[in-house]
Amino acid sequence: MPSRWEQIVVDAEDPARLARWWAEALGYRIVHEAPGEVEIRRTPDELPGLLFTPVPDAKTTKNRLHIDLRPDDQESEVERLVDMGARPVDIGQHDVGWVVLADPEGNEFCVLASRRQ
Repeated sequence: MPSRWEQIVVDAEDPARLARWWAEALGYRIVHEAPGEVEIRRTPDELPGLLFTPVPDAKTTKNRLHIDLRPDDQESEVERLVDMGARPVDIGQHDVGWVVLADPEGNEFCVLASRRQ
């Protein structure tokens, strides 16, 4: 039997702060919080989750793995996320149909165009 995808672990300088940012961005909720880790999920029983754990150093290079978001309205979602503290990032993407942003700790993610476009 294959493994089940439980969660993605995100290294963070401030796990609680970053978990709360992503929970708001995704409409998730905190399902577990303990010293040194915070997990968010859409619902308590729905996998996968995002688990935020502390690291002593800041992020220094481009992510090797990132999240793609597909909203109904890309422009409005980018504006909402930037208003929440995300920032546009140029990773050499040039002229593409998605927008690259970074969360408050610099982790890159993409906001894709709606499938309806």
